Amino acid sequence: MNRPEVVLAFSGGLDTSFCVPYLREKGYDVVTLFVDSGGTDPAEMRYIEERARSLGVVDHLVADAGEALWREVVVPLVRGGALYQDQYPLLCSDRYVIVRRSLELCKARGTKLFAHGCTGMGNDQVRFDCTAHALGDFTVIAPIRDIQAQHKAVRAYEQAYLEERGFAVRAKTSRYSINANLLGVTTSGGEIDQFGAPGDETYTLTRPSSDWPREPARVVLGFARGAAVTLDGEAVAGPLLLARLNTLFGAYGVGRGIYTGDTTIGLKGRIVFECPGLTALLVAHRALEQAILTHPQNSFKPLAAQKWVELVYKGLFYEPLKYDIEALLESSQRFVAGTVTLETSGGICHAVAIDSPHILKNAHAVYAQSADWGAAQAEGFIQLFGQSTTLSSRVNPIEKL
Repeated sequence: MNRPEVVLAFSGGLDTSFCVPYLREKGYDVVTLFVDSGGTDPAEMRYIEERARSLGVVDHLVADAGEALWREVVVPLVRGGALYQDQYPLLCSDRYVIVRRSLELCKARGTKLFAHGCTGMGNDQVRFDCTAHALGDFTVIAPIRDIQAQHKAVRAYEQAYLEERGFAVRAKTSRYSINANLLGVTTSGGEIDQFGAPGDETYTLTRPSSDWPREPARVVLGFARGAAVTLDGEAVAGPLLLARLNTLFGAYGVGRGIYTGDTTIGLKGRIVFECPGLTALLVAHRALEQAILTHPQNSFKPLAAQKWVELVYKGLFYEPLKYDIEALLESSQRFVAGTVTLETSGGICHAVAIDSPHILKNAHAVYAQSADWGAAQAEGFIQLFGQSTTLSSRVNPIEKL
């Protein structure tokens, strides 16, 4: 009798390793998929495949997420320029590509069964499940959530379960939970969860000030329609461009942050994050955009961008409103083209020069230096501009001298 086949999004860690024998004992044939979203070296990739096969999967596959992450996350994020609760740059967004690649594999293998190793305690379960439900009539199987109802010490149970069946458990090398991808690195656990000061070993992508190079670094980023397309004059594919910026600016400690705020499930969350490349792109893009868009565009666009960020953070990556907002963002970037020179001596980076034919310059006026209007025109503008406030102070005074 044929056993139903389930596709498991697989990372090789304790949770997804537990899922394989658990699902097999429930009567499923398991196909594992590792989605490479960046941050995984070849040795680790080999380990993940060997781990999956040793656990008894019928097949193990690998898919690349780099280009999709750049196109679907980095480009609209940078175009919008907003962060979740003004702090967090959505480094969790690779989850959506992981789920979609997994569901594509489900379709290719003729199954509607999709499994993941998310717990019932965090945001990722929302991102995984909502994506699966939005993209088709898939059945989501979440073994870690299933066992939480019977076992309080879930990870201890998982380890014992694997060891009882002869599967070695990888020794934990850090007290932190670390997630690395093309976008950057997030770290949680230990004193971070307890709202304490993170230890020095928390940071892996960015160097401490004692290790910063002595000479400042400069790079020139070229943009077309609000997306970075060149690095120091060389056309570079998006994922590679971001990887290079991560290395360059990470050496100077750029892009460190600690996010404390509201999670989707209602608890306060806290993580350390590192995103040197994204930080550089955001700084460069904002400098270029502010010089090109009109005042109303620069005032309104952040409102839409904040909503886009909120939808992506909370798991609604396939919400129609998200696509509506992306259409607005893309339209706003029609003339956001040119080059920006970034410089860092460490810790932060600045846009020190901007060049574009689309900058809104007045050939006959420079702010605070010269003007092509007279003093009488300036005085008349000021009188009209402040007229409502002046009338209110006379008719309904709040303070009076």
